[in-house]
Amino acid sequence: QVQFVESGGGLVQPGGSLRLTCAASGFDFSRYVMSWYRQAPGKERELVASVTPVDESTNYADSVKGRFTISRDNRKHTVQLQMNSLKPEDTAVYYCNAEGLIFKIGYDYWGQGTQVTVSS
Repeated sequence: QVQFVESGGGLVQPGGSLRLTCAASGFDFSRYVMSWYRQAPGKERELVASVTPVDESTNYADSVKGRFTISRDNRKHTVQLQMNSLKPEDTAVYYCNAEGLIFKIGYDYWGQGTQVTVSS
């Protein structure tokens, strides 16, 4: 059974930092691209950052480049998102995602989301 435990969300002032952690189980973590998405009220869900399974190449949305850092630990089956210099427009529900192609079958798993609110 695929499970995600997301933590680290909360309320922070503009300019502050948060670290999101997603602990995954129930699938072969080391074979999946791990990503963080976010969805703000009234907006579509968007990709924030992703990290590939083997060489750990990263990709970021333009809006978070230089402020956010994604990392993964294939032994602990965790993926983290370090968020610095937070802005009010970063306010959203953040979702952990795992995407993989195993024996030509695509898999796509989602966490339940964690709220991040940036406000003074």
